[in-house]
Amino acid sequence: MLALALTPQLGPSRLRRLFERIPRSEDIFRASLTELEATGLPAVSAQSIALGGSLRLADEELKKLEKVPDVSLVTFGSDFYPEHLAEIYDPPLVLYVRGDASVLLEVGIAVIGTRHPTPYGLGMAERLSTDLANTGLVIISGMARGIDSIAHKGAVQARGRTIAVFGTGVDVIYPRENRKLADQILALGGALVSEFPVGTGPNPHNFPLRNRIISGLSRGVLVVEAGEFSGTRITSRCALEQCREVFAVPGNVTNKLAWTPNTLIKQGAKLVATWEDIFEELPTEIRIKLQDRQLELPEPRAASLFDPPPDELPAAQQTVFAAIKMDESVHIDELMEKFESKLSSSEIFSALFELEMSNRVRQLPGKNYVRVF
Repeated sequence: MLALALTPQLGPSRLRRLFERIPRSEDIFRASLTELEATGLPAVSAQSIALGGSLRLADEELKKLEKVPDVSLVTFGSDFYPEHLAEIYDPPLVLYVRGDASVLLEVGIAVIGTRHPTPYGLGMAERLSTDLANTGLVIISGMARGIDSIAHKGAVQARGRTIAVFGTGVDVIYPRENRKLADQILALGGALVSEFPVGTGPNPHNFPLRNRIISGLSRGVLVVEAGEFSGTRITSRCALEQCREVFAVPGNVTNKLAWTPNTLIKQGAKLVATWEDIFEELPTEIRIKLQDRQLELPEPRAASLFDPPPDELPAAQQTVFAAIKMDESVHIDELMEKFESKLSSSEIFSALFELEMSNRVRQLPGKNYVRVF
């Protein structure tokens, strides 16, 4: 399987057609060059298989794997290869898995979106990922900047398991600032997954390919924010082609990043405001399985995303919290100016610090603040 996966110019679609003609992988390597070319393979692919080049590439790859810690190969048809991934049109023959391969067999929800989200998108992605992870669902995403990274962070915050599907080799963390996040994913029993050989760099054409794996591993795909021409549309289309449930968080119609989720909702995707909107769409046997584990489900949240601050907060914190929005950041200078006659600068600083510590607000670069919920 590894030799086939490493054969030059033998992509998923050509592999599928090859297996239609020669179902057994061992028979493929016994076939003559003429027989292989008769299946429609490019000459370079047929020659690599018939003349032993592919097997040599596989031997070299296994030697490289010995130098990379905690990486295993999950091949098509093996015990850890998910059945629902095997059912897609062009499943990968080999998955490189760093971490616990058993997490691939768990029920997962993909959370995807733009690399440049608004504060509202970040907040929704983190909150929904945290709540869904609390139910025992595995959060699946692509480790890219923006929505992907915050989805993984939300699962980590819940001490849940999450799968990051790479467009690089599993030993190449991209972007580099996610190295700590990758370590946290592994420490909590999650996994880093890729179909690309170790050492593969961030080639742009690899990322659209990995999107089919994100949707293929999941039972449903949640779109938070994405523009009209984004990679998220590719993953959404893959999900529809793979008969996966598609969910979307509605956005402001004047925001270009709301185009994809709002369009998906118009086309029949399930509108999502809270984790229950996704959980109730899961098959009954999956919901029963999760509940039988006696997991603590998060308390249902109010329908409004802009609830007033709890009464138990001190007056200064209530005042500051009420001025901070979830869908738009506010600079500290604006708060100082707004409450100049009511609160001193030290009271505002103290209120912001306490609100951050209680995870009610988040500080963005440049001393800007947004609500977490």
